[in-house]
Amino acid sequence: MHPITVDNLSKSYGGQMAVNAVSLSVDAGETFALLGPNGAGKTTIIEILEGYRKRDSGTVSILGFDPQTAERAFRERIGIVLQSTALEPDLTVRETIDVYARFYPRPLARDDLLSLVGLADNAQKRVSALSGGQQRRLEIALGLVGDPDLIFLDEPTTGLDPDARRNIWNLILELNQFGKTILLSSHYMDEVEALAHRIAVLVDGQIVAEGTSHSLREIHGGYTEIRFHVGNDDLPGSFPAPLRQITFIERGWAVLEARNPTPVLADLTKWAFSQQFDLAHLSVTQPSLEEIYLTLTRGRRSERDGRGAK
Repeated sequence: MHPITVDNLSKSYGGQMAVNAVSLSVDAGETFALLGPNGAGKTTIIEILEGYRKRDSGTVSILGFDPQTAERAFRERIGIVLQSTALEPDLTVRETIDVYARFYPRPLARDDLLSLVGLADNAQKRVSALSGGQQRRLEIALGLVGDPDLIFLDEPTTGLDPDARRNIWNLILELNQFGKTILLSSHYMDEVEALAHRIAVLVDGQIVAEGTSHSLREIHGGYTEIRFHVGNDDLPGSFPAPLRQITFIERGWAVLEARNPTPVLADLTKWAFSQQFDLAHLSVTQPSLEEIYLTLTRGRRSERDGRGAK
């Protein structure tokens, strides 16, 4: 049984479709990232899965429960980490954990939980004295206190410095090793690539792409860029015509765009070797996950027709 199964889910507000026939499933122990721009329907889907919003149609199964009708037994098995949580500043870390643990029949041992999230040495510190990264760790601890099978993580590292972000990433990876299933929402593509086993991109209430970061590149990656530095020089007249058709000059760089870069790179290096031409600072770059995301959500693939090389 999948921890999350969604079939043909729809939701509208005032006649405006917010979620339109969405279907997805999440495997046990994986981190699944649900991405989309503001207004795409992402928050609506997550709130339906958490049981805080009613759907119009479709079926939803979360750990075998229908979240729209399930009550205490369902909520005891999920953990929710919001983008921000109103923590009581005058309580200590230990006291905060103890307060939340009372809501669950079988909470994790407090000291084990603090050790897991890296706050064991801060147990007696007041919340107001914690750094931003430490407060975020405490918020994640509160989402884990009931020992949930499924965790909803909403923008887990927003506003954190790079070191604190990496610490949170390591914690999330450790949760996966413990068999926890995670539904992740994030606007940081490097974070998604580092953490998510699979990704779904939502646009206008519909999933427009789903798969691993590798498969999304394979299917939606578009062009690979091959570039080398030419400075203020033009390309030699001997530069092959087929390559010239896919080449443009950009601020002293010759850039070739190819869907299949292997034969293009072979032709380029063969020409350069025969002409003893230095392909200075040669690089081959695939589209980043962020570029693919922008292409899918906003169609921001720049068209360069007519911008041929000199």
